[in-house]
Amino acid sequence: MILQTKGIVFQSVKYGDTSLVVKIFTEELGLQSYMVKGVRSNKAKQKPSFFEPLTLLDMEVYRKPNQNLQHIKEIRVDYPWQNIPFSFEKQSILLFLDEFLYKCVREESPDKELFSWVYHSLIWFDLEEKFFLNFHLFFLVQLTRFLGFYPKTDELKISGAPVFDMQEGTFTNYRPIHHYFIEGKAVQKILGLLQASTGTLKTIQISTKERRLILDTLLQFYQLHFPELGKIKSLDILRTLM
Repeated sequence: MILQTKGIVFQSVKYGDTSLVVKIFTEELGLQSYMVKGVRSNKAKQKPSFFEPLTLLDMEVYRKPNQNLQHIKEIRVDYPWQNIPFSFEKQSILLFLDEFLYKCVREESPDKELFSWVYHSLIWFDLEEKFFLNFHLFFLVQLTRFLGFYPKTDELKISGAPVFDMQEGTFTNYRPIHHYFIEGKAVQKILGLLQASTGTLKTIQISTKERRLILDTLLQFYQLHFPELGKIKSLDILRTLM
C-alpha cells in the first residue's frame, strides 16, 4: 500500500556505505523506521539534508504490515528552515528538542494532535527572530499535555502560589515533606509558560539564571514522571550556547 503523509525526522543512523535508517514521526502512521538506500552516494535523488533533526517532510511511503523497516517512494522538504541554519542558539535548541522527542514519542500509532502541535510549533520557532530563547521551556511544559503528566490546572486559579510540587504536579502555598519542589519567582514563570501560547510567549520575561533553574526543574519533573527519559546528551551544548 502507498500512503501520503507528512513527517518529522527524529533520528538517522548510517547503514552500510551509502544508506540510512531513519526514524520519522509521521502524521498518518505515528513513529516509523525507514530504510533509505543510496542516500549518501553522489547520484542520490534523496539528499542527506532531508534527514537532519526535526526536518519537516512531505512523503509518499510504502506501508507493509508487520515489517519493521519501511521504504519511501517519494520525498521532499515540506517546510525549509528560514532562520535556524543561521543561529547557533536555535540549532542547539533544535538538537535538544529532537533528542527529547525521540526519547518521549515512541508510539507506532498516529497521534495527529501531537503531530500538528509539534509541526506548527517548530515553524513558529524558525520564523521568530527575537523572542525564541524560552521556546524550549515552553515546549517541554506543553509536551506534558500529550505525555499524560501535565501539571494540574485546577490549581492555576492560585496565581500567587509560591511552591511547585514536582512529585504531585501541583502548585501550592505549602512546602511538601519531600524534596521535589521549587519555590520563588521561577514558580510564577512556570505558571506563565503553562498558560502561554506561541502568540503570547514573547510577553514572558525570563532571565538567564531563571532559565537555567526552570530547565533543571522541568528535567527533574520529567524524570519523576517519565523515568525512561534517561540522560539528555545534548543538554551540555544547550547550556553552553544559552
